[in-house]
Amino acid sequence: MSRPDSVVLDFARQDERVLLTRNCDDFQELHQLNSIHSGVLAVYQDSDPAKNMSYKEIVKAIANLESAGYALQNRFVVLNQWNY
Repeated sequence: MSRPDSVVLDFARQDERVLLTRNCDDFQELHQLNSIHSGVLAVYQDSDPAKNMSYKEIVKAIANLESAGYALQNRFVVLNQWNY
């Protein structure tokens, strides 16, 4: 069952979970309206599928964030920038 983005983010807030999404624009807008959350990790997609992050690259980018000690609390993080 599909839920509105605001409900998904509220659930993540209540459960103190970091949210991972490819629906970047909508969640960035929600973040701007209320930035109190455990963090939103956004994975932007390109019109060329060959340029999109694979699941393996997403996991590596999250590991890079963790290694850097980057605080996710109340932040909207573009995960593509951590893919190295």
